[in-house]
Formats: sequence, C-alpha cells, structure tokens
Amino acid sequence: MKRLVWNELDVDGRLGALARPARRADADLQAKVRSIVDEVRNRGWEGLCEIAFSVDGEEPRAVEIAPLAAKARARLPAEQIEALEFAAGRIQAFHEASRPTDFSMETAPGLTVTKTWRPIDRVGLYVPGGKTPLFSSLLMLAIPARAAGVRELVAVTPPRREGGLDDLVALAAELSGIEQIWTVGGAQAIAALASSAGDIPQVDKICGPGNAWVAEAKRLVASMPGGPAIDMPAGPSELLIIADGNADPQLVAADLLSQAEHDADSQVILVTPSAGQAAAVESAVFAQLSTLPRRDIATASLEQARVILTEGLEEAVEVANAYAPEHLSLATEDAEGLLPSVRNAGAVFAGSLAAETFGDYLAGSSHVLPTDGAARAWGGVSVYTFLKAMSVQKVTADAARRIAKPAAVLARLEALEGHARAADARLELLA
Repeated sequence: MKRLVWNELDVDGRLGALARPARRADADLQAKVRSIVDEVRNRGWEGLCEIAFSVDGEEPRAVEIAPLAAKARARLPAEQIEALEFAAGRIQAFHEASRPTDFSMETAPGLTVTKTWRPIDRVGLYVPGGKTPLFSSLLMLAIPARAAGVRELVAVTPPRREGGLDDLVALAAELSGIEQIWTVGGAQAIAALASSAGDIPQVDKICGPGNAWVAEAKRLVASMPGGPAIDMPAGPSELLIIADGNADPQLVAADLLSQAEHDADSQVILVTPSAGQAAAVESAVFAQLSTLPRRDIATASLEQARVILTEGLEEAVEVANAYAPEHLSLATEDAEGLLPSVRNAGAVFAGSLAAETFGDYLAGSSHVLPTDGAARAWGGVSVYTFLKAMSVQKVTADAARRIAKPAAVLARLEALEGHARAADARLELLA
C-alpha cells in the first residue's frame, strides 16, 4: 500500500494518486469484441453457437428454473436459504417503496403537463459466472426490474462445466421471479441480447456487471444504430474509506480486504488525517491478509492500493469527490455531518457499523454501481434504471387561445415556419 500526503502532491501527482489500475490494451480488446459482436449480428444463432462452443465448450441453452430451484431447496442448508430469502425481501421492500409516482401541474391556467412513468418492455440481465457465480447480482438486477414492472426479463449467465446452474443462482432466480436463464456469457451473450439470436430475443436495455469483455461489448452495442441502452459504464470494483483517528483499524482493514479480494484490478484507498490510523490500518491489513482464502488476488490488488494523508476530514471528502468511488465508506464519528459534502459516489456507507458487505447483499439498494469515476454523473441500478418518463400535455380551449400566439412568435424566431403555422391553426380553429 503506497502512502501519500495530499498537500505534498502537485496536480499531476494528485491525478496519479487517484488513477485506476491500468488494464489490458483497449485497442486489442475492442477489436476482438467487435469481431464477436459482428459475427452474432450477421450470422445469428449459428454464429453465437460457434463462438460459445469455442469459449465454453457448449452451445447456449435455455435452463428452466423451477425444477432446479426445487432441487436447490432440497440440497442447500436452511441457513443459506433463509439468508437468501431475507436478502430478497429487503431488496424487494426497498425498490417497491422507491418507485416514483406520476406528477401533474398547471404550468399556466388550462395548460396541464404531466410526467408519467412507464416500464421498459424487455430488459436483458447479465449475471456474472466463473468460479464464484454472483447469485447476488441476479437479486440486485431482477428484483428492481420486477418492482418497476418490466414486462419481460431475459437473463443470461456463463455455463457451468458440470451443466445446469449453481444452486444459489437457481434459488436467487426463483426468488426474483425469473423462469428461465440462458447459459451463455461474455461478449457473445451481450451481442445476442442486442440483436437477437435464435430464441434469445432482442432487448431494449442491457443491465449487469461483467468482465472487460462484457463491459466493452455493452459499450459497443449501445453505440450502434438501434442498439440497446445500457445501465452504466462498469469496471473492476473499488472502495474508498475515509477514517478519522478514532476508527477501529481492524474494521477498516477488513472492509479494504473485502473489496481487494474481488479481483486483481480492484482498487482500495484509505484517506485519513491521522498518520497513526494509517499505520494501524496498514498493519491490520497485512495481518488479516495472511489468513484470507483469496489472499493471492487481494495481494495483487493491494499493489494498486493507496493511503492518502490529508489535513482534515473536509479535505478527505474532497479527495473522495475527485476520485468518485463506486463505494465510499465514512468510518468517522460524525458520518452524518460529512454526508452533505459528498457529491460523487455510487453508494455511501455512513458510520463504522455500515459494512460495505451489507450493501453487497441485503441492505436493500442494488450493488450494481458505477465505477471508473462514472459516479460523477451516474447512479447505481434502481427502479429508475428500468423506467422511462413520458410527458403529457393537455390544453383547454381558453389556454390554447392564450398560448398559441407566443408559441408562434418563438417558432419564427428560430425560423421554423411550420411550427408557427401549427400554432396559428389552433387560433383559427377557435376563432
């Protein structure tokens, strides 16, 4: 963990202190992803199957959830089932309560404008697979989508070597109202969702985290004419912790390692005005690291870790705003007092007891969050991710008489005579 003093850094030094870890060459990745996407777009199911077989050793399959979920319930310990059900309940309660309501007002007498919300028709959900299938991501995507009222959810996940689905993924799917999942992953899965392939339908929006291939494929298909929207830019996980001198270094270290174990490209940063706290946390990190099962991954991540010393907590918050972390932990006595100054973060964990782990699994809000500084302009997945707002105007005859003339004047100021005549026509009709 590299230690830096913020006020001793120049502009370039500060940019370097907050730089994300370098990843594989963008040009090489982009070219390969484009090739995959073009193959699926041009050849459909046949192209998808060839790519999937070369990558995973099998063709995509639609797996029915009900029988697998029943087997999962018979095999899984009661404690695990109860934990999943508890998490699903909290997520559902939060997102159902956060659904927006329609709003109407008269902007002028007789002129009513309404904002009304409608769910997206069809959404694709990408659920990461690999050695540890992220069943929690399925909960965090599908439950908000259901709360928003999305008509059709198309879920995809990389296939398991032994076939079927992981028990926890199957149970999470059942709890989320998902009836089937397609076993296909990577850029090829994103391409199939974007343009359709066989029985995998084209979707209006693609949501969910994934590796660099998935992230690049999402970016690419969203940029194509008629391509789907995406939830947000995504990259490796990251956590920035602001700790005062009274924070428990063991808790801070545990939180840092909880993110460092995600991936070698994950980044963790500690910002504190206390040199003593910095030293205590560094010592605790390496002591806890020695017994961490994923210590090799965490060790690689810690090579990109930073400890930044500031003059005070206010400056620490400004460092956090400049970094715009996916996760921001306020391990301070007065976390509530710092919150109004926080502008850029995907999710905030206020106070030492608010573990980032709680947010990852069961606090209620989604853990699918913006990374790579995207929190400056993006928020995490919520019911809003799966909704679109429409405006509706209603005009009485008296209102039309009052507003037609100024509307025509404004249209002619922009040299749009057709617009002006459309307004004038209302006056003529009502004369």
